[in-house]
Amino acid sequence: MPKIGMEPLRRRALIDAAIRAIGERGSLDVTMSEIAGRAGVSAALAHHYFGAKEDLLFATMRHILAELGRDLRDAVAECAGLARVRAIIAVNFSQKQFRPEIIAAWLAFYVEAQRTPALRRLLRVYARRLHSNLVFALEPLLPRTEAERTAEGIAALIDGLYIRRALKDGPPDAASAVALVEDYVTLRLGGRHDA
Repeated sequence: MPKIGMEPLRRRALIDAAIRAIGERGSLDVTMSEIAGRAGVSAALAHHYFGAKEDLLFATMRHILAELGRDLRDAVAECAGLARVRAIIAVNFSQKQFRPEIIAAWLAFYVEAQRTPALRRLLRVYARRLHSNLVFALEPLLPRTEAERTAEGIAALIDGLYIRRALKDGPPDAASAVALVEDYVTLRLGGRHDA
């Protein structure tokens, strides 16, 4: 007889195991059995909870995005203007987000989104939210068209720094990544520091 309340714990264990497996492999070329073994459950149970491997991978990306969203809402709750922009940048390069296995997962999911419509939609939702959050923060500082363009540049730098990091050895250097993006923001704001 199944233990009541175990399903959420096992689902989370499978998602965490998927992140670790993708991070170590550097691709989505992992099996459901491999992920299940890392989570300490049978492959049959993993299939019971998620169906196909693609469903588990979709749930894994949704989990990563949900955590990023929660962290972002907490970080910007009391911020406006430049402080809000900096908070958005900082969250994207936080210790929780900018770690090797999450970086590898992002890269793998970007690649897979080219073939999987559901992942493509999920990543488009993420991109639109990042863009709108940045535009909202930048509008008090720049005209609308400049805010839009600057938001696009910040998002491109964030994505690009994740890709560049995925191609390097050694631990991620979040401080350097944040500094590069903030340098771009300073240039776009023309040295303005008003929040």
